This record gives sequence, C-alpha cells and structure tokens, in this order.
Amino acid sequence: MVELYTSEGCSSCPPADQWLSHFKGKPAVVQAFHVGYWDQLGWVDRFATPAHTVRQRQIGMWNQQGSIYTPQAVLNGKDWRNWGGTLDGKPAEPGLANISLRQLANDQFEATVTPVAGAPAHWSAYWTVTENGYSSKVKAGENAGEFLQHDFVVRQYVVAGVYASNGASDGAAVQKLTFRSIAATPEHSRQVNLVVFDPQTGKTLQAISAPC
Repeated sequence: MVELYTSEGCSSCPPADQWLSHFKGKPAVVQAFHVGYWDQLGWVDRFATPAHTVRQRQIGMWNQQGSIYTPQAVLNGKDWRNWGGTLDGKPAEPGLANISLRQLANDQFEATVTPVAGAPAHWSAYWTVTENGYSSKVKAGENAGEFLQHDFVVRQYVVAGVYASNGASDGAAVQKLTFRSIAATPEHSRQVNLVVFDPQTGKTLQAISAPC
C-alpha cells in the first residue's frame, strides 16, 4: 500500500506525482493525499483537506519523525525516503486480515473484515475514493507556469473506527463496514479503497482497491 503526501504548491512534488502515475494497472493500493500547508506560498491546492494533514502527522508520530514534509512516500505505513522505481524487490509481508468487498449500489459499498492469526489485539480502517486523470495549470507559487498531472488523487477520506480482533469466544471477530461514496465523476476513472491497519503502529494489515 503506497501513500504519497504531495502539494501543487511544492516545487519538489511534480516528479513524485509523475512517479505515482506509473502504478496505474499495477497490483497495489495507491493513494495521493494532497496537503494544504504550502498554500500560503501563493497557490491553493484544490485537492487538499485538513484531514489529509492530520493523517500525515499521525504517520509522522508512528515513524518518530521530527516533522512532516512533501513529497513524502509511505509504504505499508512506513516512511519511504528512497522512493522511486517499482515495488519489485520489496519483501512481501503476509496479510493479517482478510477483506471481502462488494458494491451494493452506485455509491454504496460493504466490506467484511476478518483478522487472521498474528493480527494485533485491535485494528482500525479507513476508506478512500481515488480518481485519475486530473490536471492543473498552476498560476502562482513555486510551480507557477507548470502544467501538473495527477493520478490516484484522494477525493474522499473516511476513518472507519477501531475494532477488536477477537470475538467473545476468542475466535476472529468478523466486522462489516459500510461506506457511501461521493458521486462518480464520469471523466475521471476512480477506485474505492479500504485500508486496514494497526492503530498503535500504523502498519498496514491488509488493503484492497476496486475500480467502480
């Protein structure tokens, strides 16, 4: 699971945005969280929300970072300083939860999450809607005059709560999660994503992405 924290107001971010686009069609859950703390440089990033910055600060705490920055790549909840290239050669880790996802209607989704052996005592999750094929002609700030292109842009981010991994009889506690998405934008292909993670460490336990 790859996250990129980026901003249209940051001159170092366009190469990272271009790199992220290379994941189209690859078997990975990919999300570009735009943040707004560079807006004061003269260009307001229309994709940024305060919730994205809150998540990035939480990742910084999990990774014991002194500060947050852009562009920041995060791989399975861990700060990924030497991002670039592909995920080839990155060690695969066993998933600690199973996810079954189905679409109930155009904007309604339901997931069943089942922790497996080795899962932490509690898990958390969040939903996102990501969309591809955006572009911006930047008119001010560090990227003034640049034509920026974006994929995997997070258009909706919803935290799903914290849940226990074990049931009353110490078996796996199966949890159903429901989600109502924003309306689809016809000219932008989109994905609905669900990420299950350890709320103590931020480590990804399992993630799923489905085009819709």
